[in-house]
Amino acid sequence: MLPFWLTALVTLVLDQASKELVQRLMWEGQSVPVIPYIFHLTYIRNPGAAFGLFAYRTGFFIAVTLLVVAGALVAALRLSPGRHMLRLSLGLVMGGALGNLIDRVRFGLVVDFLDFRVWPVFNLADMAIVIGAFLLVFAVWREDRERERERMGPGAEN
Repeated sequence: MLPFWLTALVTLVLDQASKELVQRLMWEGQSVPVIPYIFHLTYIRNPGAAFGLFAYRTGFFIAVTLLVVAGALVAALRLSPGRHMLRLSLGLVMGGALGNLIDRVRFGLVVDFLDFRVWPVFNLADMAIVIGAFLLVFAVWREDRERERERMGPGAEN
């Protein structure tokens, strides 16, 4: 369980520390080019979900996030030893979900600041959730393939 807890903790700390820095060093709406026209730090306060959808439904988002956190925790606790990628992916999802949950409980919205100009502004918690979800899908797919190979026997390539 250490990889799960460590990943969740590091994700949560990095997310909250980065948001704190943005709030201390920037004013809302400020955009600082890091790589002009490609990547900016843009401080916004997002009352919705991805793309600002369902704005000001804070109670709903808190409930959904609590379900995600509980699901990640239960899944991680049920994993057999040796399933490191699954634990890592669940830790990313849990850490990211907790980071955004803290924002919603404290402010009623989420602090976003990573701006690639071709995508809505997001934060480290959002990145962790997306990367964790992709890793989760990949790990399950890989395990299914390995199980199928074992079932097919030696020499099976498909």
